[in-house]
Amino acid sequence: MVINTNISALNAASLLQQSSMNLSSSLARLSSGSKIVNPSDDSAGLAVSMKLGAQIARTGAAQQNVGNAISFNQTQDGYLQQVNTALTRMSELSVSAQDVTKTTSDRALYQQEYSTLGAYVNDVATKSFNGVSLFAGTALKVTTDSEGATFNNLGVNLATSTSYTNATSDSVATVTGAQKALTDTEKAINQLASDRANIGSNEETLGYYNNQLSSLNNNLAAAKSQITDVDVATESTNYAKNNILVQSGTAMLAQANSMPQSVLRLLS
Repeated sequence: MVINTNISALNAASLLQQSSMNLSSSLARLSSGSKIVNPSDDSAGLAVSMKLGAQIARTGAAQQNVGNAISFNQTQDGYLQQVNTALTRMSELSVSAQDVTKTTSDRALYQQEYSTLGAYVNDVATKSFNGVSLFAGTALKVTTDSEGATFNNLGVNLATSTSYTNATSDSVATVTGAQKALTDTEKAINQLASDRANIGSNEETLGYYNNQLSSLNNNLAAAKSQITDVDVATESTNYAKNNILVQSGTAMLAQANSMPQSVLRLLS
């Protein structure tokens, strides 16, 4: 029996320290909700989760870009629906102005309405969405994934397309002018039908990208969760076990520290 070195106490202290560290880890995981509180908990898992987290953020940004592009196209189509109504009325006026029973004064009234509608179409051509022209005809590159891939969002040209400008600049004040206006408005309506079809195609494709990004984000979040999120049931069990070990270890350390006192009996 020795006094200077209490092997039992040293072993008990070492085991108590280990149990205390495990208990602290369990407390940190349960309070934070994360399995990886310190890099030492799972260095490889931390690296993977960081990359997944960055990709989730980029995917979310791409999804927002796609959503804004869809809103852009919807705004375009909202204006073009009204342009369609205006062009339809203009084509009707160009036919009415060819009526041989109409006088020059009658055609002047038709021309007044025709030019007003044409001015409306020209005004729509100047509209913008958050400072970006809606009808400049420029195709927009929409970011569709976390790596910067893009979709070519086809543009609509109301400002300089002759299909529209010819119709809006025509006059139905004469029969000859009305005949030309009819031809031009028919071309404009045909062009408008094509433009709205392109917008519909843009919206449909962007909708697919939006759904794809939403699904990807959910899957990435689930993968990251498997690595970083704590299993509360399992960790609660670990906490209870470590708590008991700390309490019993503390009691055993006290017993081990009292063992050298038995030496006094030999000396008495």
